[in-house]
Amino acid sequence: MRATQAREFGGPEVLVPVEVPDPVAGPGQVLVAVAAVDTIFVETQVRSGWGQEFFPITPPYVPGGGIAGTVRATGEGVDPGWTGRRVVASIGSTGGYAELAVAPVEALAAVPDGVSLTDAAALVHDGVTATKLLDTTALKPGEQVLVVGASGGMGTVLVQLAKAAGARVVGVARGERKTALVRELGADAVIDGAAPDWARQAREALGGGGADVVLDGVGGEIGLAAYALVADGGRFSAHGAPTGGFAPVDPADAAARGVRLLGIGDVQMTVPQHAGFAAGVLRSAAAGDLRPVIGGTFPLDQAAAAHRAIESRTLLGKTVITV
Repeated sequence: MRATQAREFGGPEVLVPVEVPDPVAGPGQVLVAVAAVDTIFVETQVRSGWGQEFFPITPPYVPGGGIAGTVRATGEGVDPGWTGRRVVASIGSTGGYAELAVAPVEALAAVPDGVSLTDAAALVHDGVTATKLLDTTALKPGEQVLVVGASGGMGTVLVQLAKAAGARVVGVARGERKTALVRELGADAVIDGAAPDWARQAREALGGGGADVVLDGVGGEIGLAAYALVADGGRFSAHGAPTGGFAPVDPADAAARGVRLLGIGDVQMTVPQHAGFAAGVLRSAAAGDLRPVIGGTFPLDQAAAAHRAIESRTLLGKTVITV
């Protein structure tokens, strides 16, 4: 089968098309004919060699952990009724950039009619993580939430879900195209993160008192500036690090202010839990209550171009690889 492999750690050019043997579904697994693959920023970081403490991957490897496609075959102990069904699955950190992939049956969530497999792939990680974030931060109707990185794949979902939860949403994005998108998605106020005084503008948009919840998908010094905008007694989630590191928040300062700190570890899920959240997200998409924003799709043999697009930060929302 065709696949794309990272032959070594490095820039996007290390991603090359290859032919590899077809995988076979083992006990408790299904074989999926992949139609679309979720492509997220952290995959570009792993490809570069970052994050070995979190992702102990050795090249060469086939990237891709979130797939959408059609079940082609079932392994021992799996209900054959899955065959032919459209599904999404989170399969870990590798194996998705390929024509075929294996997935544990417990990882499957059925894709409802009316939801394309490309849209389903766009939600398999960011939609699930966004839902878990709002669940973990216990966002309540009437609260104020600041979404940093609001025009990205997860940020666009967070804006929609937070509004649906009854919160007042202030989004931070960079540039006119991205701020316009966040406004279109329903944010009550949008701040251009490219402005030198964006944090001051955000505080004003929050009424001066700070946010009940800050959802930081950017990290680094931007995330640290966003942390200062959390109201005393609020919640701060540092779940993104496209700047190269998570927001360096001082836990002692947070404790003194009564701020609850949350990190990427707080949104980890078991495989069945992830599948359950995915099913709920896809139902919301089918009902028209949530739409993924896909800024670009790239064929399998152009995965390197997909990574370049993600790293350039020029696309709005999600990047998806299609097979």
